Amino acid sequence: MTAPSTTQLQLTQMMGTQQTNLLGTVHGGNVMKFVDEAAGSTAARFSGGPAVTAAMDEMVFLAPVRVGDLLTVKAQVNWAGRTSVEVGVRVETTRWDELTAPVHVATAFLVMVAVDENGAPRTVPELVPETDADRRRYRAAELRREHRLTRRSAIQELGAGEASLERP
Repeated sequence: MTAPSTTQLQLTQMMGTQQTNLLGTVHGGNVMKFVDEAAGSTAARFSGGPAVTAAMDEMVFLAPVRVGDLLTVKAQVNWAGRTSVEVGVRVETTRWDELTAPVHVATAFLVMVAVDENGAPRTVPELVPETDADRRRYRAAELRREHRLTRRSAIQELGAGEASLERP
């Protein structure tokens, strides 16, 4: 049994010009990649082996990231099932050359599946929420899972589960 607090991970990287978009701010895809790397590392450490991204359930961008920002991602396992986990990630920036308060720029929730050497799902440890905040995050993760499964089922019933460029 593992407490969520023991799964916490923090990574920081300076954003440079090679990561910018046409508007001169850091491309959201670069932020998403960093978030995915943190979530994967967190899930792998928790599960004791490789974990792959099954879904990015939600990612909300709140503020732009600029060249020279130190991008910090803070990740933690919020929920664990039989073979999958939800990892919550908070993204913050600070300037490289100033002592400023961190700016919350994004939040994301990713579903990661633990896999064995053949790529098949494998069992993950039990996650035991200890604090009120842990229990709140655990319940919120359960709600996101329920909504994700309900949405997937409803879309499959419509026969519209795949993106397509074909004309109707």
